[in-house]
Amino acid sequence: MSHPKRMLLFLGVFLMIVGGVMVLGVALPFQSAPFFVVGVFLGMGGLSLLVSVLCMAMQNIQVAVPGHFLLHPRTGTRFSPPQALAIQRRLDRIRREMSADSVGQRPEPEPPLPSTPPPWTMEPPPSYDTVMKSQEQREQL
Repeated sequence: MSHPKRMLLFLGVFLMIVGGVMVLGVALPFQSAPFFVVGVFLGMGGLSLLVSVLCMAMQNIQVAVPGHFLLHPRTGTRFSPPQALAIQRRLDRIRREMSADSVGQRPEPEPPLPSTPPPWTMEPPPSYDTVMKSQEQREQL
């Protein structure tokens, strides 16, 4: 991280600390609204400065070898440029083959449904009267 970014990072942390001290140490015990407002603004300004510096620092990280970020292992060692290039070409070739396969093959259409339903093979349900009579007989037992 460069020197100006480190200074901005320090300034953000410093503003957050000063804002917190003003809010908790001065404004709350003495119930002073102006100190409370100034402390909150200093703390929020420090927080926003801290976040912006961290975003800038993360944005400026450059990968030494061009290619996908997954081609660089997390251990800190990186693929050599020829290895990364070979892996990138292989991935590109696999992607092209996959896209050609997806365009070239069409799924088989499902067979159409028959116009009439299949014949009913089960016996019809009992009538309402039959069910009620059997219920009455069970209750009497």
